[in-house]
Amino acid sequence: MYGSRGVGAFAGRRASAAVLGAALLITGCSSSGDDKGKGQGDAAGVITQQPKEADPFWVNPEGLAVRKVAELQQDGKKAEAQQIRKIAEQPVGEWISPENPEEQARGFTEGADKVGRTALLVLYNIPHRDCGQYSQGGAADGNAYREFVDGVAKGIGNRPATVILEPDAVLHLADGCTPEQFHEERYDLLSGAVAKLKSLKNTKVYLDAGNAGWGNPDQIYDPLKRAGIDQADGFSVNVSNFYTTEDSIAYGKQLSAKFGNKPFVIDTSRNGNGPYTEGAADERWCNPPGRALGETPTVDTADPLVDAYLWVKRPGESDGECKGGPKAGQWWADYALDLAKASD
Repeated sequence: MYGSRGVGAFAGRRASAAVLGAALLITGCSSSGDDKGKGQGDAAGVITQQPKEADPFWVNPEGLAVRKVAELQQDGKKAEAQQIRKIAEQPVGEWISPENPEEQARGFTEGADKVGRTALLVLYNIPHRDCGQYSQGGAADGNAYREFVDGVAKGIGNRPATVILEPDAVLHLADGCTPEQFHEERYDLLSGAVAKLKSLKNTKVYLDAGNAGWGNPDQIYDPLKRAGIDQADGFSVNVSNFYTTEDSIAYGKQLSAKFGNKPFVIDTSRNGNGPYTEGAADERWCNPPGRALGETPTVDTADPLVDAYLWVKRPGESDGECKGGPKAGQWWADYALDLAKASD
């Protein structure tokens, strides 16, 4: 809908698949978190964890990209498998779906904790989500959303987790996309979610704050305050978008200064070639061609205000049914290969 939109994709995996992956970890199908070079999961030899000191986040050995590498290898497509391995070996966000959120959060955090890693979770279930576009939906009402957050919190428990909270939810309050009658409830739900998740012993929360291309940081200052940014560990920028790391740092620092130098994280998953500048402006964010993988996830950002480069969006999964893509969150093999090849 908006050229400034950030998400356009909901990872619609079901809880059973999520918990299966974590269960395989728990039953001993993974290597130690620091044993770089050893295979993990059913796709033995397919992925490795990155060095923990630079990248403490968990690579799910049953992640979709990992399974795609195994399939390509089995089909004898070694060159393609090697390209998709660039995606499979990096930790990506686990987007918690509405079905059995407690079970999913428990499975992911247990799996990560077992190998000494931190789970990266994304909550994307706010009512009236995505302004009726490709990822429309969300919880039926405020009470359903509170139950969802409570379930996630119970599932995380005292295990380490980093949560990206509701991509675009605050942005769409600031840019007029979300109707006015839903604003007060959304502020209440977001601030409540921040408080609930921050009550956990080892959970960090980053409230999403849009991207470098949407507007002036002054416009989102008050909405972020009302949504609970003061209680959060920081904010996230560029989720599922393509703005360069340089531009994202500049945007983040402008916003950070307004909150007493609040730290932030940047989604670098697909920003290697920067934003798409052709075609209809209101859909440049959706499956743009010619993009590339960005900086690999790390906490070594060389900037004290940037806590991490993260892959919040899962590279290879569609933004929606645009430019020939499948439904939002579904794997698009050709697009995944293009992203990987362009990052050579």
